[in-house]
Amino acid sequence: MAHFALITGASSGIGLALAEALARRGRNLILVARQRDALESIACELSQRFSVQVLFRVCDLSQPLQVTGLLLELEQGAHRIDLLINNAGIGTSGSFVSQDWMQEQQLIELNVLALARLSHALGGIMAGQGHGQILNVASVAAFQPGPGMTNYFASKAYVLSFSEGLREDLKPYGVKVSVLCPGPTQSAFFRTARVSMKGLQDSKLMMSPEEVALITVKALDKNQAIIIPGWRNRLLTLAPRLLPRALVRVFSGKINRRFIKQS
Repeated sequence: MAHFALITGASSGIGLALAEALARRGRNLILVARQRDALESIACELSQRFSVQVLFRVCDLSQPLQVTGLLLELEQGAHRIDLLINNAGIGTSGSFVSQDWMQEQQLIELNVLALARLSHALGGIMAGQGHGQILNVASVAAFQPGPGMTNYFASKAYVLSFSEGLREDLKPYGVKVSVLCPGPTQSAFFRTARVSMKGLQDSKLMMSPEEVALITVKALDKNQAIIIPGWRNRLLTLAPRLLPRALVRVFSGKINRRFIKQS
């Protein structure tokens, strides 16, 4: 039975870069995203370039019924998944109470519930097999509160804490768990979250998805628990742990509001 890596949010950004990095290493892939046309094109290109099997599944992971359908298909299929990468996620910006609740609920469904559900289902299968690996994608935002992007920062804090706990839960079963906490990365995230890239585009903090992916796959080889690409980003995660919480949340809010686009 062929082994596959399943990647959510694989049609662009870090998800696409990870798909290419893994295909380059000879990994068979199952790509999950909402955009059929993009997935078809990516699957065709990667399979031709790297002579690997690349399957795709169209699924909106913010919709619980679609997640159920995806899991049923995976459980009944003949493809053994030994690497799960929960990369799909969205952000929102602005005062939390002024946001459309449906968008905030969609964020929670995707960033938190879908990630936990896939980890539960596929992590359970991996535990039964006695091996496997899970990578959950959080953010440097996970290390602090984020006024102005309150729900997004909180969702990534969940991913970080959840992943660390899951790592210890699954260790006795031979399943490895890591969490990726990238800093600012060139992707469509800023546009969809209505966050301005002005001042960030030329920042030394900004990394390309390909840089993040290369660092990540090397860290996965080493079974690194928390992966923070770039020494500047690692420094960013230290400050919230050293400064008073009251100061951290004030500074974080001021920084976030500098980049939030006004409607």
